[in-house]
Amino acid sequence: MTLEQLRIFIAVAERQHMTQAAASLNLTQSATSAAIAALEQRHAVRLFDRVGRRIVLTDAGRQFLNEARAVLGRAEQAERLLADLAQLRRGTLRLGASQTVANYWLPEVMQRFHRDHPGFSLSLETGNTQEIAAMVLGATIDLGFVEGIVDMPALSLTELTGDEMALVVAPDHPWAHTAPHGPDQLRATEWVLREPGSGTRAVWDELLGQHGLDAAMMRIAYELPSNEAVRTAVEAGGGAAILSTLVIQPSRQTGRIACVDLDLPVRKFFALRHKERRLSLAEARFLDCATPETAGQPNG
Repeated sequence: MTLEQLRIFIAVAERQHMTQAAASLNLTQSATSAAIAALEQRHAVRLFDRVGRRIVLTDAGRQFLNEARAVLGRAEQAERLLADLAQLRRGTLRLGASQTVANYWLPEVMQRFHRDHPGFSLSLETGNTQEIAAMVLGATIDLGFVEGIVDMPALSLTELTGDEMALVVAPDHPWAHTAPHGPDQLRATEWVLREPGSGTRAVWDELLGQHGLDAAMMRIAYELPSNEAVRTAVEAGGGAAILSTLVIQPSRQTGRIACVDLDLPVRKFFALRHKERRLSLAEARFLDCATPETAGQPNG
């Protein structure tokens, strides 16, 4: 059994599709099928059932998947150690970030790291806050960067900078001239929201809680999967929303969106890593770039 066979097995198991797995690994379908067949024949166990054109994991395959991921995880730790010894002349750092962080804050940090370590490659996955936390927990990324605190005991949080949040409406909305006061006025308008699990949505939930409200009591026009979609819907008169000032800055400057005079908390950004994983030199250097004054000092 080789590490390459394990990588192929994991790719096929995660996609449950031989062709897609082969494409993701830059292999031919025949080479991918042969690696799976060699594993099954060598150990006399069926890892997949073929159901029409689909393949599904057997019970043995599901159990083996956990062990295969653990073995590859240990191999990757060994590779990270070698990268440390090479003084970061080459290697890969897998990052993940929630949308506001990925689009408006993290690229500058990535550029600072790249300037100092040009031989090191960086990859970036995006998702909402809970999705990025799950990626760190599952070791599919090395570091995650999110908006707001994540309550997962297995993860370590490092506080970074933050951004200001704003209640925004279209320029012809009544709130553009008179801010709402009290729960009744907050319930009187339609809202455009990010999906549950996003850091932006959490700020809205917090605002409701301060007024004794919850989502079931509100008029929700849309739930949208990106900050840009929410901003565009607000500009079109779809309702009120809470967004980062980083997101709304271009629309505010051109008068397509109005900020309501309502105090909202500054939202902190956090770096996430798994507590049980050794902090590599590359990860520590990247945190240096993200937190020049408090580099690598996690909470918890």
